Amino acid sequence: MMTFTLYPNDKAFAADTMELLLENEAQNNHLVSFALKEEDKSGWLFASVKDSAGGVVLTAGYTPPYNIVLYETRNTPNNRAVTLLSRELKAMGTAFPGVNAEQGLARRFAEVHADGFHCNLSMNIMRLDTLCEESPKASGYSRQLREDDLFWLPYWNRAFREECHIEVHDVQTCVEDCKWRLSNGKRFYVWEDGHPVAIAAHGRDTLTGAAVNFVYTPPHYRGKGYASSVVYKLSRDLLESGKRFCCLYADARNPVSCGVYRKLGYRDICVYDDLKFD
Repeated sequence: MMTFTLYPNDKAFAADTMELLLENEAQNNHLVSFALKEEDKSGWLFASVKDSAGGVVLTAGYTPPYNIVLYETRNTPNNRAVTLLSRELKAMGTAFPGVNAEQGLARRFAEVHADGFHCNLSMNIMRLDTLCEESPKASGYSRQLREDDLFWLPYWNRAFREECHIEVHDVQTCVEDCKWRLSNGKRFYVWEDGHPVAIAAHGRDTLTGAAVNFVYTPPHYRGKGYASSVVYKLSRDLLESGKRFCCLYADARNPVSCGVYRKLGYRDICVYDDLKFD
């Protein structure tokens, strides 16, 4: 008989699930980071479904107001666990706008849990352990983000969100997001070729890895190798700082961007869907 477990806090969640999540650390960068973050987690949800032997077969994490994030242990489909999780969450009255998970799991959960859904974005989760030996040769150089970049960066932030189908903020909220990125002590690289032409940032951390995010080049600067160059530099510096790997999300429907990352040494882990419930 399968059982549903609701954890009282992130520490209990990590004690029960972390070893399994780390088997696919890049794929589970979201769930792993949930347990590692040092911040107020009131209102967050941590849960799992266990089989009759007490082994975790399905893991769930939810941080309002975003999608619930799911993982089936070793990506082994378990429809009974998916159905039980949906039933228990509904009984608790827990509402969320959608689901993020490996594509097959995301769609099976959405079919059970929602009256209807649509795909907001399909992404390739990609992992880098070793960079290719030859670095890109775009003209220009990289530098760390500076406070005087705030006159243009919020507008790139907004354009990036629109293009990636992420919740779009007003400009002032984008300003605050950029100020936070300036103050969080992480690498945020701007590629300069006479002026800013591309960006890439160090996002969430896992136990041994780091996510690369906020990769953006304005349309009129594309096709010149700027994104390849800034991602290469950021990835190299993260690996040299002691990270065992880097990971990132690439639009699965954009073969150009996926190809860019593969040439740098990134390899596909899985297709990951962001589904929104109707």
